[in-house]
Amino acid sequence: MRDMDLAADLAPTGTLRAAINLGNPVLAQGTPDAPSGVTVEIADELGARLGVPVTPVCFPAARQSFEAMVTGRADICFLAVDPARATAVAFTPPYAVIEGVYAVRVDSPLTAAGDVDRPGIRVGVKEGSAYDLFLSRTLTQARVVRGDEGVSVFTDQQLEVAAGIRRPVEEFVATHQGARLLEPRFMQIRQAVGVPRRARPESLHFLRDFVEELKADGFVADALRRAGRSDATVAPPDTGWCHRESAEPRNLS
Repeated sequence: MRDMDLAADLAPTGTLRAAINLGNPVLAQGTPDAPSGVTVEIADELGARLGVPVTPVCFPAARQSFEAMVTGRADICFLAVDPARATAVAFTPPYAVIEGVYAVRVDSPLTAAGDVDRPGIRVGVKEGSAYDLFLSRTLTQARVVRGDEGVSVFTDQQLEVAAGIRRPVEEFVATHQGARLLEPRFMQIRQAVGVPRRARPESLHFLRDFVEELKADGFVADALRRAGRSDATVAPPDTGWCHRESAEPRNLS
C-alpha cells in the first residue's frame, strides 16, 4: 500500500483527528485547548509519519472517545483493549499497561481483591471505563454501580468497594482516612491505539509496526517520563508482531 494511500485511509479528511481522553490522567493531561501526554505525542508522531496535520479532539471520558469513533468524529483513539469496544474499533498491540485496583472502607471485612465478588457487594466504577466493561463482564455476584468516578459514587452512595486506575485510587485513599487500598490489582488495563474497523489491512499492519517501534525505541517510555506517569509501564513486545515498514518519518506531500 502506498504512503499516500495510508494517509487517505487513516486520515480521510486530510487531518488526523485524534480522540484524546482527558479523563484518564495517565494518558493525557492539560486542557482541551492545550492537551499533553503520551497519547498526544503518539498522535503527533503518527501525523508526522503520514504527512498530515493532527487535530486533538478532547473528551472527559473514555466512553465519549469511543462514541466519537463510532460516529465518525475521530480517526484514531487511545483506549483500553476490550471485546465490547472491538466490535467497532480495530486495536493495535498495547503501548502501555495500567493497573486497576480497588478501595474499600477501613472497617471492611474484605482483605484482598479476590474477596470482592460476593453477594451484597456493590462496586463503584466510572461509567464506560475499561474497568467498568471488565467488571461488568467478569463479576458474577457483586453488582457494578456506575457514576462519574468510581471513588465518587463509592463515597456518595456509601458503597462497599470503589474501582479505578491505581494512582488516582491511591491518591483518594491518601486523602480519605476512612478508606484503604485493596491489593493485589484486579486487572491490567492494556492501552492501545484504535482506528475504525473499516481501516484496510495494510493500514492496520502499518499501525501495529508503528506502535511496536515506539515501544522498542523508547518513545513511549520517554513520553510517560515527561508526563511524570510512573504508574504506567511500557507494554511488552507483541509476540505476533514482525517488522514490515521503516520507522522513518515521511513527507507525503
